Amino acid sequence: MNRQPPCDCDMATVFPLDLLANILDRVPDPRDRKSCRLVCRGFLRAEELHRRSLRVLRLEALTGLLRRSAAGLECLDLSACPALDDRSLSAALAAGVDLLRLRSVSLSRASGVGWRGLMALVDACPHLEAVDLSHCVGVGDREAAALAAAAGLKELRLDKCLGLTDVGLATVAVGCAGLEILGIKWCLEISDIGIDLLAKKCQDLKELDISYLKITNRSINSISSLGKLEVLNMVGCSDIDDEGLQSLKHRNNSLRSINVSRCENVTSSGLTSVIEGSNCLQKLNVGDCFPELAPLFLSKLNGLKDSLTVLKLDGFQVSASSLKIIGLNCKNLAKIGLSKCQWVTDEGICELVASCVHLTTIDLTCCRLLTDKALMAIGDQCKQLRCLRLESCSLITDKGLEYIGTCCSNLEEIDLTDCSITDTAMQNLSRCSKMLVLKLGLCYMISDEGLVHIASNCRKLHELDLYRCVEVTDDGLAAIATGCKLIQKLNLCYCTKISDRGLKQVSHLVDLRDLELRGLPHVSSSGIAKIAIGCRRLSELDLKRCNLVNDEGLFALAQYTENLRQINISYCPVSGMGLCILLGTLKCLQDVKLVHLSLVPIEWFEIALRASYEKLKKLKLLTGMRNLLSPLLIEKLQLRGCRIRWVDKPPAAC
Repeated sequence: MNRQPPCDCDMATVFPLDLLANILDRVPDPRDRKSCRLVCRGFLRAEELHRRSLRVLRLEALTGLLRRSAAGLECLDLSACPALDDRSLSAALAAGVDLLRLRSVSLSRASGVGWRGLMALVDACPHLEAVDLSHCVGVGDREAAALAAAAGLKELRLDKCLGLTDVGLATVAVGCAGLEILGIKWCLEISDIGIDLLAKKCQDLKELDISYLKITNRSINSISSLGKLEVLNMVGCSDIDDEGLQSLKHRNNSLRSINVSRCENVTSSGLTSVIEGSNCLQKLNVGDCFPELAPLFLSKLNGLKDSLTVLKLDGFQVSASSLKIIGLNCKNLAKIGLSKCQWVTDEGICELVASCVHLTTIDLTCCRLLTDKALMAIGDQCKQLRCLRLESCSLITDKGLEYIGTCCSNLEEIDLTDCSITDTAMQNLSRCSKMLVLKLGLCYMISDEGLVHIASNCRKLHELDLYRCVEVTDDGLAAIATGCKLIQKLNLCYCTKISDRGLKQVSHLVDLRDLELRGLPHVSSSGIAKIAIGCRRLSELDLKRCNLVNDEGLFALAQYTENLRQINISYCPVSGMGLCILLGTLKCLQDVKLVHLSLVPIEWFEIALRASYEKLKKLKLLTGMRNLLSPLLIEKLQLRGCRIRWVDKPPAAC
């Protein structure tokens, strides 16, 4: 549907703009607030002046949007703006825009932005408090120096900024001494030296993520001096051991959350030290560390009985007696993670939930010994349950899920991937009218009948995963499209009975953003055209191995899906012309997978990639093309921050 401009009848001549803005305050849905702009020019102007946050999807619109919305703008998200670079960012900021109220800017994955653009940002926004540069792999010390000029910075995200070293971190620490939140995950050039200076200069730090850094116990000793630190994430720090954690015991009592998962040299002894030194700890993640829960560690949990709400023990050997102790010592637990834990039995779950009746999230992924008895105990005791993950719990049946559906009326998410359940389970779960996420991948016995049950009452459903649900047909999709109109994410991969008729029904889901259609032999370009026309908000699309989708489907996507950011057309019978139209037209496209496009000559690959290299951030190609594509083109893509994944896959690979 083509949007009409605001009508000429202007309510601003009758009501002042501040009153119209007051009306907008009482419209809860952001989509409805945007629709108010179409009422009249007065509402349009009021909405622009009233706007506090802005997410830009198209580079050419950036300057105009900033000019119209600058007065009240506090948060600016440019993470989805393709081809953003220093020149375009500087030009937009220099176009007479007053950004005095701007506090937060997200440039996540904006790989084209460097130190010049950041200097312009800092100059234009004197009250800047938060900047996100995560996954900008080209960001290094020079960019850090530009940010250091923002003396009022309180939050900085630099995860996976691979060029950042101790020198850049030191510059930020000296220039932004008031930092409270810092993320430097995967910044592999940072060492103990940088962390030591950071701890000395930024004493106000409350949240720190140093995951996967090559640091030693010396860094943890420095961090222990941060008296206000509440959240410490150090996932995968393989050189940290118990000695490092022991330094936290007596020197930091402010910790509320600590994540030491995948720290292979940490044992229960080190975690015991952390517990003893942090009697207000609320979140503890020790997944995939030492294999067994020592009795001393379990007994020390009693010291956290009033505070601990989240405990993640993924990958441990957890006996029934251990779960009983956890239940007795941590009665205020709201979330527990037992994913891939060995020895978890019905008895253990019964012991746990008998004491932890306030649980809202239970992750039992791959706990393969569990039966319906465990689900009955959960249903009886955990009336506040909102999230239950049961992937690969192959012994549970429809009977157990009857208890969940009957007793847990607040359930919002359930993962039943690879479980032996039938449509009867769907009938039972349909009682959970608040359901938002339902994952049924590899549930081969789920059919249209089950989807009809879900569609009848789960009207709020946002995400539905039907991966390889081979009994689902177009009729089941029709029921879902009619009853669950709020769906944003839908996985239909390898549902081989789905055809264009089903996609016509899916096209009525106007909020759909993520659609996976991999391996559907009866879906053609006609069905894709219906999706393109109906689902204008679509941002991610997987068409791998849809053998009937050709250029006509790509032409429709290029014409209608202006928000598409990620697409997989590997193994599809498209031509060079279709590829060029798609990549050259879609202005938001950033991530493309182009494996085994046998009808596309190498020269057409060159043309398509040259037409889109400024905006692409991820690209998947066959390894054999590395020597066929122009080295200059590959270099230009990589200089723009595009991550190219070269793969070796035979034509018959799934």
